[in-house]
Amino acid sequence: MGNETMNELFTLENRIRCEILSFSGIMGIYADDLKGHVIRIHPEEEYETASTIKSFILADLYSQVHEGKKSLDDMLVYDKSNFINGSGILRDMVLGLQLTAKNMAVLMITLSDNIATNILIDYLGLEHINDTIQKLGLAGTRLHRKLGIDGWDKLGTTTPEDYGKLFAMLARRELVSPEASDDMLEIFKKQKYNSTLSMFFPPFYLDEDNYGDIDPQVFIASKSGSMNKCRNDGGIVGTPYGKYVIAIFTKEFKDKQYHKAHESHIYGARASRLLFDQYMALEGRFQL
Repeated sequence: MGNETMNELFTLENRIRCEILSFSGIMGIYADDLKGHVIRIHPEEEYETASTIKSFILADLYSQVHEGKKSLDDMLVYDKSNFINGSGILRDMVLGLQLTAKNMAVLMITLSDNIATNILIDYLGLEHINDTIQKLGLAGTRLHRKLGIDGWDKLGTTTPEDYGKLFAMLARRELVSPEASDDMLEIFKKQKYNSTLSMFFPPFYLDEDNYGDIDPQVFIASKSGSMNKCRNDGGIVGTPYGKYVIAIFTKEFKDKQYHKAHESHIYGARASRLLFDQYMALEGRFQL
């Protein structure tokens, strides 16, 4: 085997492909070191969004606020019309509770609150959310309907590349505005469900409980999502050498149960650790 063939076999992308070879479904990965090096594995494959669609809803909220159409301080009401089961905390609160639009958004992202999400969809307008997504150049992404309406399938569709590009804009402070990007980044950093991205990271570097009581060496600013047909995760990894973007989407896997040891999480976490190690070893990039 010649040196050229050997070098190609052991590129970062091919090492990731080898790492996920035994995964029973289809895994799409998009990773960008924000210095010109991008990893693409099934990047334009269409996936169910599950709760990752909430990241695009947050972008539209800040877009409408930036345009003067909405305010983060507008009071929104939790009433019976938006009650649904699933993730979140509002379902355990009394009807009639009022929260600001920003606080609804914080619940939507940090606890993946489904009720807060539907309240925000009503507040922003489903078609306006989709218009904003298209204006951002994310042609493979669409919110089809509110959560839990006539079931959960086809809530939204996206691609790993679209999700990665959304977070790349955020990391570069180009999503809506620098100030809006900074605000959204802080919300994503408080998100509680990022185990796929960070499962195999050295815990020494992380503030894993998100209490903010330590100054972590590495942070994760992300939003995950799971439904019967998908297990997805993606966001920004911040390190002392800078930030990089990662999106991992899965479908057509054999195991339909929800548990921490699901193969999507395990194989996705292995891929994430390979990217992390390469980025750290090369002090802020995926390749020389």
